[in-house]
Amino acid sequence: MSEGAVRRLLPVFGDQLSPRLASLRDADSAQDVLLLAEVMSEASYVPHHPRKIALIFSAMRHFASEMRARGFRVLYRTLDDPDNQGSLPAEIAFWAKTTGAREIRLTETGEWRLEQALRALDLAIPVRWHGDDRFLCSRAAFARWAGSRTELRMEAFYRGMRRRHGWLMAGPDEPCGGVWNLDKDNRKALPKDQPVPEPFSCPPDACTRDVLELVGQRFAHHYGRLEGFDYPVTRADAERLWQHFLGTGLRDFGSYQDAMARGEPYLHHARISAALNIGLLDLRQLCADVDAAYREGRVPLNSAEGFLRQLIGWREYVHGVYWLRMPEYRELNALGNTRALPEFYWTGSTRMACMREAIGQTLALGYAHHIQRLMVTGNFALLAGIAPQAIGEWYLAVYLDAFEWVELPNTQAMVMHADGGYLASKPYCASGQYIRRQSDYCKDCHYQVTEALGDRACPFNALYWHFLIRHRERFAHYPRMLNLYRNLDRQAPERQQALWQRGEALLARLDAGESL
Repeated sequence: MSEGAVRRLLPVFGDQLSPRLASLRDADSAQDVLLLAEVMSEASYVPHHPRKIALIFSAMRHFASEMRARGFRVLYRTLDDPDNQGSLPAEIAFWAKTTGAREIRLTETGEWRLEQALRALDLAIPVRWHGDDRFLCSRAAFARWAGSRTELRMEAFYRGMRRRHGWLMAGPDEPCGGVWNLDKDNRKALPKDQPVPEPFSCPPDACTRDVLELVGQRFAHHYGRLEGFDYPVTRADAERLWQHFLGTGLRDFGSYQDAMARGEPYLHHARISAALNIGLLDLRQLCADVDAAYREGRVPLNSAEGFLRQLIGWREYVHGVYWLRMPEYRELNALGNTRALPEFYWTGSTRMACMREAIGQTLALGYAHHIQRLMVTGNFALLAGIAPQAIGEWYLAVYLDAFEWVELPNTQAMVMHADGGYLASKPYCASGQYIRRQSDYCKDCHYQVTEALGDRACPFNALYWHFLIRHRERFAHYPRMLNLYRNLDRQAPERQQALWQRGEALLARLDAGESL
């Protein structure tokens, strides 16, 4: 490079787009060079939603511009560069040699497979790794907390995080309101007259339009639609999205975070997870803002606590579990599920209204909120005995915010109970009655949610009882499932047999490649 000797090469990946990244913290703009590369291996190891690819590539290009404006030299490899090496390890090796850099500095990655590939690089210069302190709890700190426990529970971890950082605390060991967890107040269905905030929209600029054209050409075969892309790709616009939620969504987030409604994909949700996961938002600032909103009387405690729990409870928790248990965690399959993922997960072509709604908006937007993922698409996969790795690949592919560190523990533990209860004290199985309570999906459905038997009976109902029957030996003694089995045993043997047969017939249709 003609601008001067390169002391350090500083690669930055698509989920690390923060100037505060640990490996950039003492960077010298006169001697160090940043490297960003759009590579096919990262865009295609699962069939990522085109919106997800566009989000990351556009955010990378905007980040490169931001860092150049700060005075840094930035090497940027576009996907269509004829010299593109195709993978991040290959790009790093290429530029290390080309620049003559004397050292490479990296921040821990978000996915195990990539970090292993990078650590296997055989270079002539040293590689220095930094912990990703965008997370509050380091990998080592989480491992110390987990210790030798054979089961982990998020609530204990969450309370420790609250104590350590002081958010929503009235004293060293006293939570605001005297209660640690207000989840019981956060399960309301959406009333007919409940206003829903207008969604935040960020029209694409010229840079993003170029990316959309590139992605449309190169990834037209991937499931999902690019039309209408309006997600923030810069730090400033991500902050505008966050402020929009603070002003319009957080107040009612708590009460209605589990609600679902036709034609309303966002409701009172923040939609910030993708921006946070790629580095456009700062976790500590988000937590401080939520804490201040409660203390200043702008939002109720159940909303502030419910949102904070997602950030410093569950998000930090699954990140720790992922790095504690990989790579074997990916292969766990405690229930022995082997069924292929039905084709309608990729098309939305099903007569089940709830699945059609959740999958349809996923394909259109690359977004569904946590209850749609857990209790609709995930619940069906659990009841139907889908192979955990198949549904896991789907989740990783179709959502803007999906990186393996967050997707895999959620799928393995919460959705599929594939880890045998390491994280969750029961499988999150439910009949169609749960969906009926939390949504308006069932009103115009082809199937009858009040029925479990017959051709027009809701498939969730028979599959729910089928799941309980086939896994009785494993789950009948679980304390949180005793009532479920009591309800099963109250039904006459003839009805239990009929439910089993109805479930068998539905599963046979799935095995034959039919949609339901």
